[in-house]
Amino acid sequence: MRWDAQRLDLPEPALLPGMPSIRGLLRSVQVPEFPGLTFHEVRAQSALNHVPGESAMPFPWTINPYRGCSHSCVYCLRGDTQVLLADGRRRPIAELQVGDRLIGTERRGTYRHYVQTEVLAHWATVKPAHRVSLEDGTELVASGDHRFLTPRGWKYVTGAMAGRDRRPHLTTNDELLGFGRTVESLATCPVEGIAVESDAALRVSDIQALGLEMPMYDITTGTGDFIANGVISHNCFARRTHEWLELDTGRDFDSQVVVKTNLVDVLRRELARPSWTREHVALGTNTDPYQRAEGRYTLMPGVIQALAESGTPFSILTKGTLLRRDLALLTQAARQVPLGLGVSMAIWDDDLHHALEPGVPTPRARLDLVRALTDAGLSCGVFMAPVLPGLTDGVEHLDAAIAAVAAAGATGLTVLPLHLRPGAREWFMAWLARDHPELVPRYEQLYRRGAYVPAEYRGWLSARVAPLLAKHGLDRQSGGTARNIVDAVTGIPGDPAGSFPIGSLATGGLPGVRPKRATATRGPAGPEPADQLSLL
Repeated sequence: MRWDAQRLDLPEPALLPGMPSIRGLLRSVQVPEFPGLTFHEVRAQSALNHVPGESAMPFPWTINPYRGCSHSCVYCLRGDTQVLLADGRRRPIAELQVGDRLIGTERRGTYRHYVQTEVLAHWATVKPAHRVSLEDGTELVASGDHRFLTPRGWKYVTGAMAGRDRRPHLTTNDELLGFGRTVESLATCPVEGIAVESDAALRVSDIQALGLEMPMYDITTGTGDFIANGVISHNCFARRTHEWLELDTGRDFDSQVVVKTNLVDVLRRELARPSWTREHVALGTNTDPYQRAEGRYTLMPGVIQALAESGTPFSILTKGTLLRRDLALLTQAARQVPLGLGVSMAIWDDDLHHALEPGVPTPRARLDLVRALTDAGLSCGVFMAPVLPGLTDGVEHLDAAIAAVAAAGATGLTVLPLHLRPGAREWFMAWLARDHPELVPRYEQLYRRGAYVPAEYRGWLSARVAPLLAKHGLDRQSGGTARNIVDAVTGIPGDPAGSFPIGSLATGGLPGVRPKRATATRGPAGPEPADQLSLL
């Protein structure tokens, strides 16, 4: 197992039932306030990770307090929920296995059809239960995060009309799509290829919180959905981000979070070494340091203090509004060292945001964070990332988003088109095929050569963005130097033609200190795989 940087000279710990034996693990814990998540607490041998010399990133060191991300959501159903198999039989979701053939759906033109699909992953958790009752007598017991398909799109079991919990959710005015109770007679009827339509009475008649937590199960399928108790149910897609730790490449990213519990102590030792040259250190380049797990472990205050007290410039990139908790510490740190802060956002449409970033603070909440930082006198650059071709690259959408960023007081803005790395590519393209099938040919053309859009699209987007940046006063750097808008709209920050927004990097240096780039063999830390700035 590749846990060398987290090795412990301790006996193998007792693990939670069903958890793999992982060398270097201190303990695995599950806590009620984070249902569906397991935290693997490790003791790191190093805190500072060297960026490989061939990387174009404008910083030589990174810190990653966490591996995996608790921003994400897991959608779950009670174990006795009957799932429709490809041969027409049904089986409880708790008894499904990877490789089982099921019935899912796919969009074909303007209609959705039933198709065969395969179980790619299967897991269990414990979550608060809600019961959804339908007019035909069907009952579904699910978590509040679970989604079902209606004629108006996917809707969560629970949500709110306004505020932080606002999202599309079921009400007694909604009708679900599927077979309903007629699914019981499908064993003798071919299902594959049939259009999704039914005369079943699938209107929601009641939604109740049951007031208890219970074991629940979910799967990943090739189509992203399946038939649960006769209605079309959403499921969670896999993303390949835990491979270097040899964890599961799908659900583990959302549900298995590695926490470097002794990170601050190790970091202080490394920063105190005579070989440390106080080079720029970046946080948030792999996984978000202010994801929900930080609310439990509170590693970042110690990291901020250690860097500032050692005279080390640093920057933070986040989607998480938890950074606001450390505003006083960041304000103090900015008096001691060069400090950069960056916030990423792009999707201005609430429904689209909930579909693609269901566990992440809303763009408006992140704008409130930008405003709080700039009101405190701190610089904060914004990554408008990712811009989605055909979905969020319209003039009206871009204008509204850029105006809001400017109004929040951002010191700079960089606009970045979507890039699709392996893992994220499969997840996104499956979502696109399901929700926006008309755009699939365009995306296949745009990304036919790899993860990045071609230069022609970047140039087109640059020409569209440039007047909007000028309109809202975000087209000029400090001191009045005109920005190169074409360079600002590229693939990812650190791309040879790329650009970070003003305020997002730690610029300048300390009196009497001339920073120099470290070599791969000098300094306190060994290399980690460089998968920087995943902005999907």
